[in-house]
Amino acid sequence: MHELSVTENILDIALSHANTNHAKRVTDIYLVIGRLSSIVDDSVQLYWDFVSEGSICEAAKLHFERKPAVFRCQDCGSEYQIDSDLTPCPTCNSFRTIIISGEEFFVDSIEIEK
Repeated sequence: MHELSVTENILDIALSHANTNHAKRVTDIYLVIGRLSSIVDDSVQLYWDFVSEGSICEAAKLHFERKPAVFRCQDCGSEYQIDSDLTPCPTCNSFRTIIISGEEFFVDSIEIEK
């Protein structure tokens, strides 16, 4: 259910930038979401249709770009991606890793009509 507040924040960001740039309408919003984030695209889209209703963002298309989860092994220095479950370093089997990317969530860009 946290997607509702996240989606409201997306709307706030879009409206703020649209107003600053004197937009008549927001047409597209590009979002970047890391693989490790708990954000569900379909839920954001569902809430978007509801929260944007009646605003200059209504009917704006949301574009979702998923970033892979990338880890660095603290023992051997290898960097690797995971596709599903957390796994040890494929080079040395260590679980001593740090997250390099995959937790991102941000509005990358917004397209408007003036």
